[in-house]
Amino acid sequence: MAQVRAWWRAQRARRPGWMNAVMLFCAFMAFVYVPWDLLAKPVARDEEVWLGFRLHGFAAKLTEPFHWAIYAALTYGFWRMRPWMWPWAGVYAGVVAASMLVWSLLYGPEPLRLAAGLAAAAPFLALQIALLRSRPRFRRRETELSERYPGWAVITGASAGIGAEFARKLATAGFSCVLVARREDRLRTLAEELEKRHGIATRIVATDLAADGGPQRVADAVSDLDVSLLVNNAGFGLAGRFEAQDPGRLREMVLLNCLAPTLLARLLLPQLRRRPRAAMIVTGSASGRQPLPLHAVYAATKAFDQLLGEALWAELREHGVDVLVLEPASTESEFHHVAGELPHAGAPASEVVDAALDALGQVPSIVPGWYPWLRANAGMRLLPRSLLALAARGYTVKQTPEERR
Repeated sequence: MAQVRAWWRAQRARRPGWMNAVMLFCAFMAFVYVPWDLLAKPVARDEEVWLGFRLHGFAAKLTEPFHWAIYAALTYGFWRMRPWMWPWAGVYAGVVAASMLVWSLLYGPEPLRLAAGLAAAAPFLALQIALLRSRPRFRRRETELSERYPGWAVITGASAGIGAEFARKLATAGFSCVLVARREDRLRTLAEELEKRHGIATRIVATDLAADGGPQRVADAVSDLDVSLLVNNAGFGLAGRFEAQDPGRLREMVLLNCLAPTLLARLLLPQLRRRPRAAMIVTGSASGRQPLPLHAVYAATKAFDQLLGEALWAELREHGVDVLVLEPASTESEFHHVAGELPHAGAPASEVVDAALDALGQVPSIVPGWYPWLRANAGMRLLPRSLLALAARGYTVKQTPEERR
């Protein structure tokens, strides 16, 4: 309980007391009042005010999903202190102030309509002013990651895709980078790019993390460095029915996706603990949130990564090590080709990495993008496991070549 209280104090400290009160009010509206109003209140008794005008019955019911969406967005925006909250939170407070004035002018007691309207609108006008003056609080933190976690960054799977994008973003932030992957030629090309463009130091470790001793070779190669950030990103998937997949390749996937990040995290943790503040990112997948036929072992390995990372988040935060599990949906990378999938659209790797670096130090895990987040979470909470697995197969079969299904 002491850790929970410390976590809650840290969350409250991210915003002033009045803003915490507004956030809690928005959460009450989103998770208690509006759902009750929408689902439990009889239609005949329902009444809503929209832009100052009274609505009754079904007309009132129709507005409630919009109210819920607004308060849910405000709750999330305050909790995460998202940049888009300025100016829109203040604009909404102004809309409420105008609505209170209009409502009083239309329906208030005759002699006091204007005075009552001004009195009702005044607190929301004050809130609007306070929110509009709070722009710096909602602005992305300008402090470079390298100032928060001074030292070297170790990035596995750095030769392509998300790993290469992590290297570019971290070099831009001022980190010197250790690039780890099998393909030495690609690592050298990337290292030259980073050194030339950003003036940082690099070190290359060309090794297969799925091979015996791979993680230890990385740990030995960086033992003389002040490592403050570990990006456990290396991994691959295999698409197709389980019985048709090569046992040796399945073994390699489990070793790379599960054992390698576990051992590398353990081997580098003493170096991370020596830093004033350090961080670890584990690249999981939205696939790890559910059973995924035709990607059965891959999804299982990513579920392992999620549980490992989230547990380490709780275990290491009191020691100054921030842990984040990045769980992207389909991303533009070599993954589709290596996994044997049919080509299909994916989010740009740069956007996925931006979301991870923005969330680092704030939450234990993140699924970038609202639609992937909804898809990854809604099914697990709303559907029976049997239906969830069958629905997932209907999705993966479209991305799997016919001969692999």
